[in-house]
Order: sequence, then C-alpha cells, then structure tokens
Amino acid sequence: MGAGTVMTVLTLLLMALATYCTRIGGYLLLNRQHIAPRTAKVMEAAPGCVLIAVLAPDFASGRMADLLALTVTLVAAMRCSLLVTVLVGIGSGWFFRMILPS
Repeated sequence: MGAGTVMTVLTLLLMALATYCTRIGGYLLLNRQHIAPRTAKVMEAAPGCVLIAVLAPDFASGRMADLLALTVTLVAAMRCSLLVTVLVGIGSGWFFRMILPS
C-alpha cells in the first residue's frame, strides 16, 4: 500500500470519527432539551451541507468524470436516502474516473 493510499484511508477514518463525535456530542448535549421546529430543520440539513462542502472542490475542477459523477449523484439525491446518495456518489466518481481520461 502506497503512502497516498494510507493517507487517504487515514483521512477517511478521521472524517468518520469527527462525524461520529459531532453526532454523539449533539445527542449528549441536546437529548433532554426541547428543540424548536426551525432549529430542528436546520440541524437536519447540516449533514448535506457538510457533504457538499467536502465534495465541492472536486466538482469545481471541471473534469468531465467529476461533472458526470455530480450529475448522477444529484439524481440519486432526489430519489434516495443520504447514505445511498453518498454510496452512489463514491461509486459513480470511481467509475467515471476509471473510464474517462483525466
């Protein structure tokens, strides 16, 4: 396994840990609190916003593979859950990068 692969896996694991910590931290802080409906809506939208912030730089690159993956992911987002959308985005990104030149 190359150094780049190790760094990629480490980055993914640290991102997963950070996500878990924010989720469990929010639960521990707010589990006995009353949350206003407007606040609840904002909190429900946050995971999607974080996902967009992480992925946006790749899609701004202008590479055809990334733009096609973005299109497929947007269609999935309109029809599927967040987990399925993430998996479709990862899979389509990998697929298009494999079949299309840089």
